[in-house]
Amino acid sequence: MTARDRTVVIVLGMLAIIAGGWILLVSPERKEANKLNDQVAAARSTLSTAEGKLNDARNAQHQYASAYASIVTLGKAVPPSTEVPSLIYQLEGASNTRHVDFASIVAGTGSSTTTASPSGTAAAAAGFSQMPFTFTFNGSYFDLERLFSSLDRFTLRTSTGTLQVSGRLLTIQGVKLTPLNAEGAVSKKLELTGSITAVAYVLPGTEGLTAGATPSSPSGSTSSASSSTSSSSATPAVVTP
Repeated sequence: MTARDRTVVIVLGMLAIIAGGWILLVSPERKEANKLNDQVAAARSTLSTAEGKLNDARNAQHQYASAYASIVTLGKAVPPSTEVPSLIYQLEGASNTRHVDFASIVAGTGSSTTTASPSGTAAAAAGFSQMPFTFTFNGSYFDLERLFSSLDRFTLRTSTGTLQVSGRLLTIQGVKLTPLNAEGAVSKKLELTGSITAVAYVLPGTEGLTAGATPSSPSGSTSSASSSTSSSSATPAVVTP
């Protein structure tokens, strides 16, 4: 065997030893390292998801009070019960503001022709119980017109998509104006009798207003929810659905 052959044999032997060492030692460790890298990446993804959920939960906790107050405010528009006395109170307040005499309220739509409006169709589709009424007011034409407009805006969706709630949700289905009898006139301003056929709405009997929620947030804080709820009864509230 020549020196060249010996050199080739030695080189091949060294290559075989290196290959064997790679197969026996380095390759398994490298596979294990890749496996660990994958596990680390998965753990980081899980951690990121958990942190996102934690931030969402904290934001929800911080917004609980205002969300609860919004639900209570929406309950002013569609209460869980008939709430006829509160409806009368709201109508009386609106008529006094417009210098109109609130003459009567009668359950039922009477004989007037009614046409369902889009808002009434949507409310019916939501499963709300319908309460038909006929309201009678005495006043001048312009005072009655302003009153009817304010009643229609008890619950109003603004151009930004929010709900402005200041009273019961009413679907006005018909308006009838007739001259006021001389016997019923209490002043020269009361020239017309305006009869409104409208529908108010009540939550289904199987649903509660807050679905068991309480003013207490998960952290146990009640002050902000209580203050928001109390203030919503005094001024119109803007609610984002």
